[in-house]
Amino acid sequence: MQIEMKNIHKRFGANNVLTGVDFELLPGEVHALMGENGAGKSTLMNILTGLHQHDEGVIKINGEERSFSSPKQAEEGGIAFIHQELNIWPDMTVLENLFIGRERRNAFGLLKTKEMKELAREQFEKLSVLIPLEKEAGLCSVGQQQMIEIAKALMTNAEVIIMDEPTAALTEREISTLFEVIRSLSKQGVSIVYISHRMEEIFTICDRITVMRDGKTVDTKRIKETNFNEVVRKMVGRELEDRFPARNPSPGETVLEVRDFTRKGAFENISFSVKEGEIVGISGLMGAGRTEVMRAIFGLDSIDRGELYIHDQKTVIHTPNEAVRKGIGFITEDRKDEGLILDFSIRENIALPSVKSFAPKGLIDEKNEQQFVDMLIKRLTIKTESAETSAKNLSGGNQQKVVLAKWIGIGPKVLILDEPTRGVDVGAKREIYSLMNELTDRGMAIIMVSSELPEVLGMSDRILVFHEGKISGELTKEEATQEKIMTFAAGGQ
Repeated sequence: MQIEMKNIHKRFGANNVLTGVDFELLPGEVHALMGENGAGKSTLMNILTGLHQHDEGVIKINGEERSFSSPKQAEEGGIAFIHQELNIWPDMTVLENLFIGRERRNAFGLLKTKEMKELAREQFEKLSVLIPLEKEAGLCSVGQQQMIEIAKALMTNAEVIIMDEPTAALTEREISTLFEVIRSLSKQGVSIVYISHRMEEIFTICDRITVMRDGKTVDTKRIKETNFNEVVRKMVGRELEDRFPARNPSPGETVLEVRDFTRKGAFENISFSVKEGEIVGISGLMGAGRTEVMRAIFGLDSIDRGELYIHDQKTVIHTPNEAVRKGIGFITEDRKDEGLILDFSIRENIALPSVKSFAPKGLIDEKNEQQFVDMLIKRLTIKTESAETSAKNLSGGNQQKVVLAKWIGIGPKVLILDEPTRGVDVGAKREIYSLMNELTDRGMAIIMVSSELPEVLGMSDRILVFHEGKISGELTKEEATQEKIMTFAAGGQ
């Protein structure tokens, strides 16, 4: 299938989101679509798949002018969209999620369960996915849910598949498998639109790249004809001198110490500490227990045994409220379901953890609250027309900045960042890294969980590597390499 989008415009109220975008997709190509958060990438794809209608411009499919009235019609027309925010029904089984709206039935209307299971197993086998079909989807990890979404799209026999940050929650092995699937589909003539902020992936898997900035097309090139620095410059409109800002840590006293944290089936004998002004990076494969330990520290999950010390004082934390009172902030990896209240405004989300400080006598001082929120919006360069904008209307990167703002606002002693730049563009990543430096310069201790090895290596002062619920290795910044981290992550020495 060949797609041509010419001079596409789209307005939402007074906000011009797209102002003349050109995009071409050729049969069997893997085409990267890149740009900062808010550049209009998702809006363009939502127009192609019928979720939004364009105000101006022309869409041609195989040379004929055409537009879809809904995502379902686009899917029936051979275009599938795997969104960054997963469309999983948590209370339904994996099998039910795979066939929702496309159930196989016999002449009497009864489900052909056996046939559906065979088709699902066949697709999972191609993807090397090992997930029980009877399992509730909500009990699957984020990475497993991502693979379910990919399998669901592939089962529609789509001629075009749009993948929005498809590897954000996948392990290295799952990413490798996905790339094999993409290459196989490309050989069969299936076209892939690949939206990602992971530059290494773009140069590994894509044939061409289109860069967008501020709702316009900046350039389209073959991957072989460009490079990392050129792409970044076109995305942000300026030179980005260093990917990671220089760190000059001066660690102080130990702020938080974990001793022998254990929860059966999740992690065992976890012991580590973090000091004032230090960034401790946590690496390891998905399912190794990284996030589970952070949730236990924050009081979201219980432990079977273990001790927690804050400034050498033994502390027991049963709930997140207790953790916040003790000076711990936690930016979760799942901003959509756990980090934000999407129907609340930016102001309400940012002010929520600090609301008591604005209401000493029970009534909120709206002026102080607004000044506090405006200061954080400005400091984190959150792109919005108003603090009253609903969080659900922000791009993924700006949503992440709102989550950061709300936890920075409480002034924590320890800030836990779980996948802090997932789905965030290269310019916004640099801003977050600079903010982390600023916070540690003020004495804050940061624990950063990340699946991106360049990020772990670029920002950590020490690195702890998890393997199957245990700490398999510890590396200083000087010792650390990707090879050493992956060796420990795989259980080697």
